Amino acid sequence: MRNWTYRLGMVAMAVSGVAGAADFGVLGGAIGESKPIFDLRLRYEDVDQTPMAEEADAETLRLRLGFETGKAWHTTFLAEAEAIVDLAGHYRDDNALARDLSYPMVPDPAGEEINRFQLVNTSLPGTTVTLGRQRINLDDQRFVGNVGWRQNEQTFDALRIVNKPITALTLDVTYLNQVNRIFGRESPQGRYHGDGVLANAAYQFGSDKLTAFGYWLDFDHLNGVPVALDPQRVSSETLGARFAGERPLSKLKIGYMATFAKQSDYGSNPLSFDLDYYSVELTGKYRQYSLSLGQEVMEGNGAVGFSTPLGTLHKFHGWADKFLATPVNGIDDRYVSVGYLAKGVAMLDTLSATVSYHSFESERLSQDLGEEVDLQVQGKYQRFVGLLKVALYEADERRTPAAYQDTAKIWAQLEYVW
Repeated sequence: MRNWTYRLGMVAMAVSGVAGAADFGVLGGAIGESKPIFDLRLRYEDVDQTPMAEEADAETLRLRLGFETGKAWHTTFLAEAEAIVDLAGHYRDDNALARDLSYPMVPDPAGEEINRFQLVNTSLPGTTVTLGRQRINLDDQRFVGNVGWRQNEQTFDALRIVNKPITALTLDVTYLNQVNRIFGRESPQGRYHGDGVLANAAYQFGSDKLTAFGYWLDFDHLNGVPVALDPQRVSSETLGARFAGERPLSKLKIGYMATFAKQSDYGSNPLSFDLDYYSVELTGKYRQYSLSLGQEVMEGNGAVGFSTPLGTLHKFHGWADKFLATPVNGIDDRYVSVGYLAKGVAMLDTLSATVSYHSFESERLSQDLGEEVDLQVQGKYQRFVGLLKVALYEADERRTPAAYQDTAKIWAQLEYVW
Protein backbone atom coordinates (compact mmCIF):
# COMPACT_ATOMS: atom_id res chain seq x y z
CA MET A 1 0.00 0.00 0.00
CA ARG A 2 2.84 2.38 -0.92
CA ASN A 3 2.69 5.63 -2.90
CA TRP A 4 -0.74 6.70 -1.64
CA THR A 5 -0.10 10.22 -2.84
CA TYR A 6 0.11 9.22 -6.49
CA ARG A 7 -2.83 6.83 -6.24
CA LEU A 8 -4.91 9.52 -4.59
CA GLY A 9 -4.10 11.88 -7.44
CA MET A 10 -5.27 9.35 -10.01
CA VAL A 11 -8.44 8.71 -8.03
CA ALA A 12 -9.12 12.45 -7.72
CA MET A 13 -8.72 12.95 -11.48
CA ALA A 14 -10.95 9.98 -12.27
CA VAL A 15 -13.62 11.15 -9.86
CA SER A 16 -13.41 14.65 -11.30
CA GLY A 17 -13.90 13.32 -14.81
CA VAL A 18 -16.94 11.25 -13.92
CA ALA A 19 -18.38 13.97 -11.73
CA GLY A 20 -17.88 16.59 -14.42
CA ALA A 21 -19.84 14.53 -16.90
CA ALA A 22 -22.61 13.95 -14.35
CA ASP A 23 -22.94 17.43 -12.91
CA PHE A 24 -20.37 20.03 -13.90
CA GLY A 25 -22.24 22.68 -11.92
CA VAL A 26 -21.49 21.02 -8.56
CA LEU A 27 -17.83 20.53 -9.41
CA GLY A 28 -17.52 24.03 -10.82
CA GLY A 29 -19.01 25.44 -7.63
CA ALA A 30 -16.47 23.56 -5.50
CA ILE A 31 -13.61 24.85 -7.63
CA GLY A 32 -15.00 28.37 -7.45
CA GLU A 33 -15.03 28.18 -3.64
CA SER A 34 -11.38 27.12 -3.48
CA LYS A 35 -9.20 28.87 -0.90
CA PRO A 36 -5.48 29.52 -1.40
CA ILE A 37 -2.79 28.31 1.00
CA PHE A 38 0.19 30.63 1.42
CA ASP A 39 2.71 30.36 4.25
CA LEU A 40 6.09 32.11 4.19
CA ARG A 41 8.56 31.71 7.07
CA LEU A 42 12.02 33.29 7.33
CA ARG A 43 14.24 31.99 10.13
CA TYR A 44 17.72 32.49 11.56
CA GLU A 45 19.04 29.85 13.97
CA ASP A 46 22.38 29.90 15.77
CA VAL A 47 23.73 26.92 17.74
CA ASP A 48 26.84 26.97 19.95
CA GLN A 49 27.45 23.45 21.28
CA THR A 50 30.33 22.06 23.31
CA PRO A 51 32.65 20.45 22.09
CA MET A 52 31.82 21.13 18.39
CA ALA A 53 34.61 22.90 16.52
CA GLU A 54 32.24 25.23 14.67
CA GLU A 55 29.17 27.28 15.55
CA ALA A 56 26.13 26.57 13.37
CA ASP A 57 24.18 29.37 11.75
CA ALA A 58 21.20 28.53 9.57
CA GLU A 59 19.34 31.12 7.50
CA THR A 60 16.40 29.38 5.85
CA LEU A 61 13.27 30.39 4.00
CA ARG A 62 10.21 28.16 3.81
CA LEU A 63 7.38 28.61 1.35
CA ARG A 64 4.13 26.62 1.28
CA LEU A 65 1.73 27.06 -1.62
CA GLY A 66 -1.49 25.21 -2.29
CA PHE A 67 -5.27 25.29 -2.31
CA GLU A 68 -8.32 23.65 -0.78
CA THR A 69 -11.49 23.32 -2.81
CA GLY A 70 -15.04 23.83 -1.65
CA LYS A 71 -17.29 20.79 -1.20
CA ALA A 72 -18.60 18.64 -4.04
CA TRP A 73 -20.57 15.55 -3.03
CA HIS A 74 -19.50 16.18 0.61
CA THR A 75 -15.84 16.00 -0.48
CA THR A 76 -13.02 18.56 -0.53
CA PHE A 77 -9.57 18.24 -2.09
CA LEU A 78 -6.41 19.85 -0.69
CA ALA A 79 -2.97 20.06 -2.31
CA GLU A 80 0.03 21.82 -0.81
CA ALA A 81 3.66 21.98 -1.98
CA GLU A 82 6.57 23.07 0.17
CA ALA A 83 10.06 24.44 -0.59
CA ILE A 84 12.86 25.16 1.89
CA VAL A 85 15.80 27.29 0.76
CA ASP A 86 19.19 27.49 2.50
CA LEU A 87 20.01 31.20 2.15
CA ALA A 88 23.51 31.34 3.60
CA GLY A 89 23.88 28.78 6.34
CA HIS A 90 26.70 26.67 7.76
CA TYR A 91 25.28 23.73 9.70
CA ARG A 92 24.72 19.97 9.76
CA ASP A 93 21.22 19.22 8.53
CA ASP A 94 21.05 15.40 8.80
CA ASN A 95 22.59 13.18 11.50
CA ALA A 96 22.19 10.11 9.25
CA LEU A 97 24.82 11.45 6.84
CA ALA A 98 28.56 11.79 7.50
CA ARG A 99 28.89 15.41 6.32
CA ASP A 100 29.49 18.77 8.00
CA LEU A 101 30.54 16.87 11.12
CA SER A 102 32.24 19.88 12.71
CA TYR A 103 28.90 21.72 12.94
CA PRO A 104 25.99 21.22 15.38
CA MET A 105 22.68 19.90 14.05
CA VAL A 106 19.97 22.14 12.64
CA PRO A 107 17.46 19.72 11.04
CA ASP A 108 16.14 22.10 8.37
CA PRO A 109 17.52 20.67 5.09
CA ALA A 110 16.89 22.46 1.82
CA GLY A 111 14.49 20.73 -0.57
CA GLU A 112 11.00 20.59 -1.95
CA GLU A 113 8.17 18.08 -1.76
CA ILE A 114 4.43 17.57 -1.63
CA ASN A 115 3.57 18.45 1.95
CA ARG A 116 -0.16 17.59 1.92
CA PHE A 117 -2.36 15.91 -0.70
CA GLN A 118 -5.70 14.72 0.62
CA LEU A 119 -9.39 14.11 0.10
CA VAL A 120 -11.80 14.85 2.96
CA ASN A 121 -15.30 13.37 2.93
CA THR A 122 -18.15 14.14 5.36
CA SER A 123 -21.02 12.21 3.73
CA LEU A 124 -21.53 9.90 6.74
CA PRO A 125 -23.39 11.46 9.70
CA GLY A 126 -21.01 12.82 12.33
CA THR A 127 -18.00 11.42 10.47
CA THR A 128 -14.99 12.92 8.72
CA VAL A 129 -12.83 10.66 6.53
CA THR A 130 -9.44 11.93 5.37
CA LEU A 131 -7.40 9.98 2.81
CA GLY A 132 -3.90 10.85 1.63
CA ARG A 133 -0.91 12.83 2.86
CA GLN A 134 -2.12 14.79 5.86
CA ARG A 135 -1.30 16.61 9.07
CA ILE A 136 -2.24 14.79 12.30
CA ASN A 137 -2.04 16.30 15.80
CA LEU A 138 -3.44 14.30 18.72
CA ASP A 139 -3.97 15.80 22.20
CA ASP A 140 -0.86 17.79 23.23
CA GLN A 141 1.22 16.19 20.40
CA ARG A 142 3.37 14.26 22.87
CA PHE A 143 2.70 10.99 21.03
CA VAL A 144 1.51 12.13 17.58
CA GLY A 145 2.16 15.53 16.01
CA ASN A 146 3.33 17.44 12.95
CA VAL A 147 6.58 18.82 14.45
CA GLY A 148 5.43 22.27 13.32
CA TRP A 149 8.47 24.04 14.77
CA ARG A 150 10.81 22.69 12.08
CA GLN A 151 10.73 24.17 8.59
CA ASN A 152 9.65 20.86 7.01
CA GLU A 153 6.74 19.54 9.06
CA GLN A 154 5.98 15.87 9.64
CA THR A 155 3.01 14.47 7.70
CA PHE A 156 1.40 11.06 7.35
CA ASP A 157 0.24 9.00 4.37
CA ALA A 158 -2.85 7.65 6.01
CA LEU A 159 -6.56 6.93 6.18
CA ARG A 160 -8.12 8.74 9.15
CA ILE A 161 -11.71 8.41 10.38
CA VAL A 162 -13.09 10.76 13.04
CA ASN A 163 -16.58 10.01 14.32
CA LYS A 164 -18.80 11.73 16.91
CA PRO A 165 -21.57 9.23 17.80
CA ILE A 166 -22.77 11.66 20.47
CA THR A 167 -21.85 15.29 21.14
CA ALA A 168 -19.47 14.57 24.01
CA LEU A 169 -17.64 11.58 22.49
CA THR A 170 -15.04 11.66 19.71
CA LEU A 171 -13.60 8.49 18.20
CA ASP A 172 -10.46 8.97 16.12
CA VAL A 173 -8.78 6.06 14.28
CA THR A 174 -5.94 6.24 11.73
CA TYR A 175 -4.16 3.65 9.64
CA LEU A 176 -0.82 4.89 8.27
CA ASN A 177 1.81 3.26 6.10
CA GLN A 178 4.32 6.09 5.67
CA VAL A 179 5.64 8.88 7.87
CA ASN A 180 7.14 11.83 5.99
CA ARG A 181 9.68 13.15 8.44
CA ILE A 182 11.30 16.56 8.89
CA PHE A 183 14.53 15.49 7.15
CA GLY A 184 12.87 15.44 3.72
CA ARG A 185 12.54 12.87 0.96
CA GLU A 186 16.24 13.00 -0.02
CA SER A 187 17.40 11.87 3.42
CA PRO A 188 18.00 8.18 4.21
CA GLN A 189 15.84 8.73 7.31
CA GLY A 190 13.31 10.99 5.59
CA ARG A 191 10.61 8.30 5.35
CA TYR A 192 9.45 5.68 7.81
CA HIS A 193 7.59 2.80 6.12
CA GLY A 194 5.50 0.21 7.88
CA ASP A 195 2.10 -0.24 9.44
CA GLY A 196 0.69 1.98 12.15
CA VAL A 197 -2.66 2.26 13.89
CA LEU A 198 -3.51 5.32 15.99
CA ALA A 199 -6.67 5.02 18.12
CA ASN A 200 -7.90 7.86 20.29
CA ALA A 201 -11.23 8.13 22.14
CA ALA A 202 -12.07 11.36 23.97
CA TYR A 203 -15.05 12.15 26.20
CA GLN A 204 -15.78 15.77 27.06
CA PHE A 205 -17.74 16.50 30.24
CA GLY A 206 -18.00 20.14 31.09
CA SER A 207 -14.56 21.72 30.96
CA ASP A 208 -12.81 18.38 31.47
CA LYS A 209 -11.72 15.83 28.88
CA LEU A 210 -10.79 12.19 29.42
CA THR A 211 -8.91 10.49 26.60
CA ALA A 212 -7.94 6.84 26.15
CA PHE A 213 -5.41 6.00 23.46
CA GLY A 214 -3.61 3.10 21.84
CA TYR A 215 -0.80 3.40 19.29
CA TRP A 216 0.56 0.37 17.44
CA LEU A 217 3.67 1.07 15.33
CA ASP A 218 5.49 -1.57 13.28
CA PHE A 219 8.19 0.12 11.20
CA ASP A 220 10.32 -1.54 8.53
CA HIS A 221 14.09 -1.81 8.87
CA LEU A 222 15.79 1.24 7.35
CA ASN A 223 18.98 0.68 5.35
CA GLY A 224 21.76 3.25 5.19
CA VAL A 225 21.35 4.74 8.68
CA PRO A 226 23.23 4.12 11.96
CA VAL A 227 21.71 1.38 14.11
CA ALA A 228 20.52 3.93 16.70
CA LEU A 229 18.41 5.66 14.00
CA ASP A 230 16.72 2.50 12.70
CA PRO A 231 12.94 2.98 13.18
CA GLN A 232 12.50 -0.76 13.66
CA ARG A 233 13.95 -0.21 17.15
CA VAL A 234 11.05 2.10 18.09
CA SER A 235 8.29 -0.21 16.87
CA SER A 236 6.02 -0.31 19.89
CA GLU A 237 2.61 -0.74 21.45
CA THR A 238 1.62 2.21 23.66
CA LEU A 239 -1.58 2.21 25.75
CA GLY A 240 -2.58 5.07 27.99
CA ALA A 241 -5.01 7.69 29.23
CA ARG A 242 -4.99 11.46 29.61
CA PHE A 243 -7.13 13.75 31.76
CA ALA A 244 -7.14 17.53 31.31
CA GLY A 245 -9.37 20.42 32.29
CA GLU A 246 -9.73 23.88 33.72
CA ARG A 247 -11.65 25.41 36.64
CA PRO A 248 -12.29 29.03 37.68
CA LEU A 249 -11.21 29.88 41.22
CA SER A 250 -12.21 33.43 42.10
CA LYS A 251 -10.13 35.57 39.71
CA LEU A 252 -7.84 32.66 38.91
CA LYS A 253 -8.20 29.92 36.30
CA ILE A 254 -6.68 26.62 37.36
CA GLY A 255 -5.68 24.17 34.63
CA TYR A 256 -4.61 20.59 35.24
CA MET A 257 -3.35 17.66 33.18
CA ALA A 258 -2.25 14.11 33.92
CA THR A 259 -1.16 11.38 31.50
CA PHE A 260 -0.12 7.78 32.06
CA ALA A 261 1.00 5.23 29.47
CA LYS A 262 2.62 1.81 29.22
CA GLN A 263 4.84 0.83 26.29
CA SER A 264 6.21 -2.50 25.08
CA ASP A 265 8.04 -3.78 22.02
CA TYR A 266 5.83 -4.60 19.04
CA GLY A 267 6.03 -6.10 15.58
CA SER A 268 9.54 -6.58 14.20
CA ASN A 269 11.37 -4.72 16.98
CA PRO A 270 14.54 -6.69 17.87
CA LEU A 271 14.54 -5.23 21.40
CA SER A 272 12.44 -6.29 24.37
CA PHE A 273 11.05 -3.79 26.90
CA ASP A 274 8.13 -2.81 29.13
CA LEU A 275 8.29 0.85 30.14
CA ASP A 276 6.04 3.42 31.81
CA TYR A 277 5.37 7.10 31.18
CA TYR A 278 3.61 9.71 33.25
CA SER A 279 3.28 13.47 33.29
CA VAL A 280 1.44 15.93 35.50
CA GLU A 281 1.01 19.68 35.13
CA LEU A 282 -0.77 22.41 37.08
CA THR A 283 -1.31 25.90 35.61
CA GLY A 284 -2.65 29.06 37.18
CA LYS A 285 -3.80 32.03 35.06
CA TYR A 286 -4.49 35.54 36.38
CA ARG A 287 -5.33 38.20 33.83
CA GLN A 288 -2.36 38.32 31.40
CA TYR A 289 -0.13 36.14 33.56
CA SER A 290 0.33 32.39 33.90
CA LEU A 291 2.41 30.03 36.00
CA SER A 292 2.89 26.32 35.25
CA LEU A 293 4.51 23.58 37.32
CA GLY A 294 5.02 20.11 35.91
CA GLN A 295 6.87 16.84 35.84
CA GLU A 296 7.32 14.38 32.98
CA VAL A 297 8.88 10.95 33.52
CA MET A 298 9.86 8.44 30.82
CA GLU A 299 11.28 5.14 32.03
CA GLY A 300 14.42 3.46 30.74
CA ASN A 301 15.75 -0.05 31.42
CA GLY A 302 19.44 0.61 30.76
CA ALA A 303 19.21 -0.52 27.14
CA VAL A 304 16.28 1.50 25.77
CA GLY A 305 14.09 4.40 26.88
CA PHE A 306 10.38 5.06 26.43
CA SER A 307 10.00 6.56 22.94
CA THR A 308 7.51 8.79 21.13
CA PRO A 309 8.82 8.67 17.52
CA LEU A 310 5.75 10.40 16.04
CA GLY A 311 5.52 13.20 18.61
CA THR A 312 6.32 16.90 18.34
CA LEU A 313 9.42 16.47 20.47
CA HIS A 314 10.55 20.12 20.48
CA LYS A 315 7.61 20.97 22.76
CA PHE A 316 9.00 18.77 25.55
CA HIS A 317 12.20 18.53 27.60
CA GLY A 318 13.40 22.00 26.67
CA TRP A 319 13.93 23.82 23.38
CA ALA A 320 17.63 22.95 23.15
CA ASP A 321 16.45 19.49 22.00
CA LYS A 322 19.03 17.57 24.03
CA PHE A 323 16.65 14.67 24.69
CA LEU A 324 14.92 14.02 21.35
CA ALA A 325 16.00 10.41 21.87
CA THR A 326 15.10 9.32 25.41
CA PRO A 327 18.22 8.29 27.37
CA VAL A 328 18.53 4.52 27.96
CA ASN A 329 18.11 5.18 31.69
CA GLY A 330 15.02 7.29 31.07
CA ILE A 331 14.45 10.90 32.04
CA ASP A 332 12.74 12.83 34.83
CA ASP A 333 12.00 16.42 33.75
CA ARG A 334 10.76 18.85 36.43
CA TYR A 335 9.89 22.30 35.15
CA VAL A 336 8.36 25.67 35.90
CA SER A 337 7.14 28.18 33.31
CA VAL A 338 5.99 31.81 33.60
CA GLY A 339 4.00 33.42 30.80
CA TYR A 340 2.61 36.80 29.81
CA LEU A 341 0.01 37.51 27.10
CA ALA A 342 -1.41 40.93 26.27
CA LYS A 343 -3.63 42.27 23.50
CA GLY A 344 -3.38 45.61 21.74
CA VAL A 345 0.17 46.51 22.76
CA ALA A 346 1.33 49.47 20.63
CA MET A 347 0.72 48.43 17.00
CA LEU A 348 0.67 44.69 17.85
CA ASP A 349 -2.50 42.61 18.02
CA THR A 350 -0.90 40.39 20.68
CA LEU A 351 2.38 40.27 22.57
CA SER A 352 3.50 37.24 24.58
CA ALA A 353 6.56 36.28 26.61
CA THR A 354 7.58 32.98 28.21
CA VAL A 355 10.39 31.97 30.59
CA SER A 356 10.88 28.30 31.52
CA TYR A 357 13.30 26.35 33.70
CA HIS A 358 13.93 22.59 33.46
CA SER A 359 15.86 20.31 35.82
CA PHE A 360 16.75 16.93 34.31
CA GLU A 361 17.86 13.64 35.80
CA SER A 362 17.65 10.03 34.66
CA GLU A 363 14.61 8.07 35.86
CA ARG A 364 16.85 5.06 36.50
CA LEU A 365 19.97 5.58 38.67
CA SER A 366 19.06 9.27 39.22
CA GLN A 367 21.97 10.65 37.19
CA ASP A 368 22.18 14.43 36.84
CA LEU A 369 21.31 15.31 33.23
CA GLY A 370 21.76 19.07 33.50
CA GLU A 371 19.39 22.03 33.50
CA GLU A 372 17.95 24.45 30.97
CA VAL A 373 16.50 27.95 30.74
CA ASP A 374 14.25 28.89 27.81
CA LEU A 375 13.00 32.35 26.84
CA GLN A 376 10.64 33.52 24.10
CA VAL A 377 9.03 36.78 22.98
CA GLN A 378 6.40 36.74 20.23
CA GLY A 379 4.37 39.48 18.60
CA LYS A 380 1.49 39.27 16.11
CA TYR A 381 0.43 42.01 13.71
CA GLN A 382 -2.44 41.08 11.39
CA ARG A 383 -1.06 38.12 9.37
CA PHE A 384 2.57 38.59 10.48
CA VAL A 385 4.12 36.82 13.48
CA GLY A 386 7.60 37.71 14.74
CA LEU A 387 9.52 35.67 17.28
CA LEU A 388 12.75 35.79 19.28
CA LYS A 389 13.69 32.65 21.19
CA VAL A 390 16.63 31.42 23.30
CA ALA A 391 17.50 28.02 24.81
CA LEU A 392 20.40 27.66 27.27
CA TYR A 393 21.27 24.11 28.35
CA GLU A 394 24.02 23.58 30.92
CA ALA A 395 25.51 20.27 32.02
CA ASP A 396 27.24 19.55 35.32
CA GLU A 397 30.84 18.74 34.37
CA ARG A 398 31.28 16.41 37.34
CA ARG A 399 28.00 14.48 37.27
CA THR A 400 26.34 14.71 33.84
CA PRO A 401 27.20 11.95 31.31
CA ALA A 402 29.64 13.12 28.62
CA ALA A 403 27.01 12.72 25.89
CA TYR A 404 25.25 15.85 27.21
CA GLN A 405 27.27 19.07 27.05
CA ASP A 406 26.55 22.78 27.16
CA THR A 407 24.40 24.11 24.30
CA ALA A 408 23.08 27.58 23.47
CA LYS A 409 20.52 28.21 20.72
CA ILE A 410 19.11 31.48 19.42
CA TRP A 411 16.28 31.98 16.91
CA ALA A 412 14.85 34.99 15.11
CA GLN A 413 11.82 34.33 12.92
CA LEU A 414 9.22 36.15 10.84
CA GLU A 415 6.18 34.36 9.38
CA TYR A 416 3.33 35.41 7.14
CA VAL A 417 0.29 33.13 6.76
CA TRP A 418 -2.60 33.81 4.38
